Amino acid sequence: MGKRRLMEVPRWKRWLSYLTEVHVESAPSEVNPHLYVSMRNGRYQLSTANAIYSYEDLYTNFLYAFRQIDFARLPGRDVLLLGLGLGSVPVMLERVFKQDFNYLAVELDPHVIYLANTYALSGLSSPVTTICADAFAYTQQLDETFALICMDIFLDDVIPTAFLTASYLETLRDLLQPGGVLLYNCLYRNPEDKRDTEAFYTNIFQEVFPNATSLDVQGNWILVSEGGVVSHTC
Repeated sequence: MGKRRLMEVPRWKRWLSYLTEVHVESAPSEVNPHLYVSMRNGRYQLSTANAIYSYEDLYTNFLYAFRQIDFARLPGRDVLLLGLGLGSVPVMLERVFKQDFNYLAVELDPHVIYLANTYALSGLSSPVTTICADAFAYTQQLDETFALICMDIFLDDVIPTAFLTASYLETLRDLLQPGGVLLYNCLYRNPEDKRDTEAFYTNIFQEVFPNATSLDVQGNWILVSEGGVVSHTC
């Protein structure tokens, strides 16, 4: 079967979205009771009650990080996405950064996968394989390795504690190809977020990845397992 056709909203809704947020579709699930797609500034946005999961090429957390990554230094073209959102990572890498990667996306919520396929992934030429599974359990049994891993797992605005341990970071380290890079998205909005993220970075992340660096991407930190691939500032 061919790819599903990308969902399009009426042109008037796209124009209106430059003035105000326009609701497109709600898809609440057991994982995300408040899950919906809206349009802002002509782009689809995936949100929960307290967080924005994805925002096409304006998903600034990874957009700013990708601007600083030297993609030519990656050892291959296979990318592991932990947390899919509305597919902003492959959308940006293909359309903004002109990268031709092969993606494996692991997402717990089947409603998120449905929305990503409907509003983003079906418009890409890059191959994206989606797996509906708990990323913690799934990565334990993966025997593939990847040039790039993007860790973007939140339940609303909280990273589950299982993903914040040294043992889990070691699992991700083992999934990287030699010279591969992990990008790990953390909140950095308020004093509590900053304290927790700085502690995680210093006490756990840098212990597993001694050459790591952190990128301040306006309200979040992206932790980079190998600072040598950071080429310039935002």
